[in-house]
Amino acid sequence: MHVPDGFIDAPVSVAAGVFAAGAVAVSLRGARRELDERTAPLAGLVAAFIFAVQMLNFPVAAGTSGHLMGGALAAILVGPYTAVLCLSVVLLMQGIFFADGGLTALGVNITVMGVVTVVVAYGVFRLLTGLLPRTRRSATASAFVAALVSVPASAAAFTLLYWIGGTTDIPIGKVFTAMVGVHVLIGIGEAVITALTVGAVLAVRPDLVHGVRGALTAPLKLRVDGELVDAPAPTREPEPATAHRSNRGFLITGLVSALLLAGFVSFYASASPDGLERVAADQGIDEKAEEHGAADSPLADYGVGDIANARLSGGLAGVIGVSATVVVGTGVFWVVRRRREDERGGPARSDHENV
Repeated sequence: MHVPDGFIDAPVSVAAGVFAAGAVAVSLRGARRELDERTAPLAGLVAAFIFAVQMLNFPVAAGTSGHLMGGALAAILVGPYTAVLCLSVVLLMQGIFFADGGLTALGVNITVMGVVTVVVAYGVFRLLTGLLPRTRRSATASAFVAALVSVPASAAAFTLLYWIGGTTDIPIGKVFTAMVGVHVLIGIGEAVITALTVGAVLAVRPDLVHGVRGALTAPLKLRVDGELVDAPAPTREPEPATAHRSNRGFLITGLVSALLLAGFVSFYASASPDGLERVAADQGIDEKAEEHGAADSPLADYGVGDIANARLSGGLAGVIGVSATVVVGTGVFWVVRRRREDERGGPARSDHENV
């Protein structure tokens, strides 16, 4: 649901840009509490993985497709503040290099796809994990529901912005019904991808899933003088070198998966317009659409301009996009982590170590 230039008028686009900039600024500060030496590389990988999976449009109705937004997935894996930064990096890379999502609409896209999805999904996820049993199955089910709800919420947020600053005169009720209706279907695909990914990470490295830290097992209770009290936290031994090797192997596996998805599997993605594109064409929203400012980019439309073979062109563009996103994303998150260390006057410790 990348909003192109021309759908939203200049005043609302500027206001959305200011809001998005504020959200990023708050997230930069909040991410310092979420990132440590293990999760900083993971955050860069999450951004790259979202970039890759967003290339995999899946059919949801006759002539309409959808793709992952990634807000729920990122929020659950690396935390809500870091998730906003992940989505912002992805949207920035897509807009500047791949002509996907308008440059003047970047603030709109970060607001709708990066902030709304993260806030809604993480709120729903935390609510459900607090009510359901503390098991991996419950956490995976909560991820499914959170992702499902976040997509129509994002569509509703776009409709609100369009109601305030849309550039065509269309009954807003029709826009709302069409947008939310098709994005409920897209939300099912988002929920499946999110639940499968979160479930897979929980199965091998539950300690890396931010949303369930300390929530999968109940604290040990001791009976003292007839009353149940929390047992003292066990003293943690320093992590062995094998843990770092395990982290490295996990990250390499994730990166290779993202490269394969973007470089190979993306060729088989649906070519049908996504939910916003379909609604825009059906309702006349696209009458004022403008040519993208980066339309002459050598990577525009997820292809390498000088390569005639469509499979090779698209695959190479995907590999370039994933590689660039993981480098830029990891760089941003390492800088944020270093700021945390500088503030504390020493190496940042993980949340587990601070217990």
